Amino acid sequence: MILDIYKDALEYSAKDWKTLVILGVICLFSFLFLPAFLITGFNYRVINTAVHGIINGRDPLPGFDDPIDMFIDGVKVVIVQVIYLLVPMIIFLVFALIAGHISGIASGVLIFIGCLITLVVGVAACLMSQMGICHMAYNDGAFSKAFALSEIKEVIDEIGWFECILTYIGLIIIVFVISVVVTTLIGIIFALFGVSGAFLGVDPSGILLLGTFINSTIAMFIVGPYLSIFASRSMGLLYTMQI
Repeated sequence: MILDIYKDALEYSAKDWKTLVILGVICLFSFLFLPAFLITGFNYRVINTAVHGIINGRDPLPGFDDPIDMFIDGVKVVIVQVIYLLVPMIIFLVFALIAGHISGIASGVLIFIGCLITLVVGVAACLMSQMGICHMAYNDGAFSKAFALSEIKEVIDEIGWFECILTYIGLIIIVFVISVVVTTLIGIIFALFGVSGAFLGVDPSGILLLGTFINSTIAMFIVGPYLSIFASRSMGLLYTMQI
């Protein structure tokens, strides 16, 4: 099941390279803050398509129509994520404050225990956050459904906590590996060009600078958008496993 989800999401994300470029352009202006919500809103549309679809279906990539609605959806998603992540953050702060009033080994032990608990709760919070967003999308965007904890827990129970956590961790690993591999390969190619140029008496700094520029461009306009769609599609399809 998990591999089928990954396979579908990897293929789905490469359906339209124009979409990746458009997302890259939006990402380019994300330093203005507001465009970042458009990217999040688009990923929400990917999730919405997935939760109403099936694995290996013929679902199309969503469009960029109704940018205001897309922006609003992005804001809703960010609010959901922040609220869920507040829980592990508060837990860590409580342990840190208590440890600050204790000296010696006990303080270090308390911080270590706090980090472990924060990590476990953080993983659970991230999973609940993602499934909450999927639950919101499945229920026609009803914001309250993102926090319907009993309903979301039932969804995860039906899918299986182990399967959900394994899928989520695998998703993080795949995203990390693809990012590192692509960046490393491009870096190696231009490093070789730079070394070859140095042997021929050419200043390699220009080649390395060009490599850095191309690496950043590919990451922003292709790899980043591709992986964001991949992750959103994967979580949406995971949600459908309980239906």
